[in-house]
Amino acid sequence: MTTAVFIDGEAGTTGLRIRDRLGARDDIRIVSVPEEHRKDRTARRDAYAQADVAILCLPDDAAVEAVRMAGNTRLIDASTAHRIDPTWVYGMPELPGQRDRIRDARRVANVGCYATGSIAMLRPLTDAGILPADHGVVLTGVSGYTGGGKALIAEHEGGAAPGFYLYAVHQSHKHVPEIMRHGGLTRKPLFQPAVGAFAQGMIVQLHLHADMLPGEVAGHARIEACLRDFYAGDPFVTVAQPGDRIDPQAANDTNRMILTVQGDGEGRVTVAAVLDNLGKGASGTAVQNLNVMIGAKETAGLT
Repeated sequence: MTTAVFIDGEAGTTGLRIRDRLGARDDIRIVSVPEEHRKDRTARRDAYAQADVAILCLPDDAAVEAVRMAGNTRLIDASTAHRIDPTWVYGMPELPGQRDRIRDARRVANVGCYATGSIAMLRPLTDAGILPADHGVVLTGVSGYTGGGKALIAEHEGGAAPGFYLYAVHQSHKHVPEIMRHGGLTRKPLFQPAVGAFAQGMIVQLHLHADMLPGEVAGHARIEACLRDFYAGDPFVTVAQPGDRIDPQAANDTNRMILTVQGDGEGRVTVAAVLDNLGKGASGTAVQNLNVMIGAKETAGLT
């Protein structure tokens, strides 16, 4: 049985990668709008009507408008617009019970890139009671410049951008609300992201004084064991031993996420998540959610 899929915004960075992942599959038929009609409301409305599932790769305001246009077509929204909307199902299959919710959903909000790494580290610890919901969490990270869209890509590829810089320095990053909601936090974390002089890939880090957390903590062993238990058997998330260096591009062009736990044995711990900001952080998870929604093998079209 073939599923018809319309990618609204297929010419953008995320849309192109979703199309690449779906293009070779014989269980998917891509519904497209000719380039000259991509802003034509009638042409887009017709495409939604033809599709079983549509994936929105649009800015937030355009995504909200597209939902009104889509009618009864099932949706996956890759924008930020609906990630904390209780009427939408959050598109992070690794969370407890979430695969069943995604499978039955009409509206799925794809998880954000920084949120993917952050929640992947936080949620096992908050669920297990190791990390209190009101703990003072510190998160940092660096992403490739493709996460910033066409303008930032042009700035970097034109040589105008610095090699590394912080942004969202006023603690206002748009991923924080979903990190709190789905990571199990009640206290706003300190979150400092950065951009590096590489196209894709990212590291997100969770910094903890583990000896200040509830219960007995021997170095970082309890935190690592918690993560291993949470992701045991997961097709895309692995807990690995850290090397001397952690490469933000180690999972590029895949839907994998690699978690590592580093500690000094005296209570200072850093958990790190490595993923492709355009893969597991965007297009890869969109395809993963699509697979769950249509009953396909979850790993179909993904590595």
